[in-house]
Amino acid sequence: MLALAAAALAVAAATPAALAHAAPSASVSPSTVAPGGRVGLNVAGCGTKTGRATSTAFGEMQLTPGNLEAANLVGSATVYRNATQGSHLVTFECGGPGGLRATASLTVAPGGARGGTGGSIGTMSPGQVAVGGSLVAAALGAGVWTIRRRPASV
Repeated sequence: MLALAAAALAVAAATPAALAHAAPSASVSPSTVAPGGRVGLNVAGCGTKTGRATSTAFGEMQLTPGNLEAANLVGSATVYRNATQGSHLVTFECGGPGGLRATASLTVAPGGARGGTGGSIGTMSPGQVAVGGSLVAAALGAGVWTIRRRPASV
């Protein structure tokens, strides 16, 4: 009977610790990003003040406590500009090697910023560009003509 009570006490004492360090939950925000974009990293339920996140999309990032209680660990990462498109696994590890782990998915999608003219004339026809240029030239000409026609001060 005493052995049974001792065993029950041992199980009860271990239960809160097991529940406190149940599987952590992780998230990446936004979950879809273009190459070169930034993502926020968050893992809750670690029970530690240190951690890291690793992925083929951005390498390894150290995580820091998001609040004084260290209820969650946070960080951010910049996705490699040459990251392959598609789904990448992000592995979160609490504490040091062998700590609790959680995973989240990150999708690298096409759609980086357009280069060159920055998209300012990419959808305009040559005729629209010519009309716009003519209007700008006419406005400048009218401004010069008005300034030159002003009466001289006496």
